[in-house]
Amino acid sequence: MALPLAPVAVFALRYGAVAMATYAFTRKIERGRRDQHAEDALDTVEDGLSLRRQDDQLNATGRYRRIFYLGQDGPGYQVDVSSILRIRITRVKR
Repeated sequence: MALPLAPVAVFALRYGAVAMATYAFTRKIERGRRDQHAEDALDTVEDGLSLRRQDDQLNATGRYRRIFYLGQDGPGYQVDVSSILRIRITRVKR
């Protein structure tokens, strides 16, 4: 029995288009740089979540640190997620 190529071709075109779009998108992204001042600020963030609101802005900081072990005798991995967020909404005149 022959293999029907029409359904296979539809999947190949669909996934090929997604792969090409992903490749083109990643080529346009600029490679980031490491800012040591930002790294130092993230290292000083306390564990947990904190919010602070002033007149013109809202500040939030958060940090999550855990150690995960794979199995009884497996390796351990430390996960450290830190974030600093600022939302500023300013009214402008036309």
